[in-house]
Amino acid sequence: MQSEFGVLTIGDAMITMNPMSTGPLRYVTNFERKVGGAEMNFAIGCSRLGMHSKWISRLGKDEFGRVIYNFARGEGVDVSAVDFVEDVATSVNFKEIQGNGNGKTFYYRDPSPVTSLKEEDITEELFEGIQAVHLTGVYLAVNHQHLSIAKKIIKIAKEKQLTISFDPNIRLKLWSAEKAKEVIETILPDVDIILTGLDELQLISGKESLDELKAYTEGFGIQDLVIKDGSRGSKLCRNGEWTSDSGFTVTPIDSVGAGDGFDAAYLYGYLNHYETQQLLRFANAVGALVTTVSGDNEGLPYLEDVLAFIDNKKMIER
Repeated sequence: MQSEFGVLTIGDAMITMNPMSTGPLRYVTNFERKVGGAEMNFAIGCSRLGMHSKWISRLGKDEFGRVIYNFARGEGVDVSAVDFVEDVATSVNFKEIQGNGNGKTFYYRDPSPVTSLKEEDITEELFEGIQAVHLTGVYLAVNHQHLSIAKKIIKIAKEKQLTISFDPNIRLKLWSAEKAKEVIETILPDVDIILTGLDELQLISGKESLDELKAYTEGFGIQDLVIKDGSRGSKLCRNGEWTSDSGFTVTPIDSVGAGDGFDAAYLYGYLNHYETQQLLRFANAVGALVTTVSGDNEGLPYLEDVLAFIDNKKMIER
């Protein structure tokens, strides 16, 4: 059942070649074709939790582009703002998974079809039925022109008094730490919620301690500072007060996509006015469940699965 809340995001999507064995990529000979991409994972995560989820993107007019489009549509994502472009291949990445579930990603996304999006493609009509906008550093890193498009999205969202969340999601294979800091700091004054890893925020800010990071984000007027810390849980600073949740113990298989699932869950809880402790608990549960399944988004849970997992009513088996 879909809730009354609508969420909008923008970004690239890729065919993900998932290794059939763990270890260094140079020794892997068999791969399984999957679909991935931070913003699309987020959109699917929102849809599975019951929200109306709209994804703005461009795909290559090729077989892989059709795979991604049909996959997203099948997951209930609103793809009315997704088009196909000629002469640019759909992005591809290869994953390397270590025995402990951690991994690396090797990208083949330059040029990316999503760079064909122009400012004039962002219209007010795209925001109908939307209550929150989610942006990531991945989209900003793929191409320098994306900043102006992100700023137009922010401008319209602000005019409509929508919530704006941002995940730095820094990929140093796509841009330098210096460039990431320069670009991200231009949009932080308009961000309501920042969903970040501790190391990412330290890299952007040049600060180390929690008190310094709190002061840094408060300087931009950010309402919710959310620090994701994997299996160790998460922390939220709101109105100068910290709330923390220790997270869940699971056996991780693949950590990719856990942060995107956390983001989707956090926005769901935020829009539903969850209390701070409940909000972190819910988001941590989704992040944990994602890691128990191989693939970028296969482990993104449905709402009833999350609630059952939190209440420990049953084991989640996939």
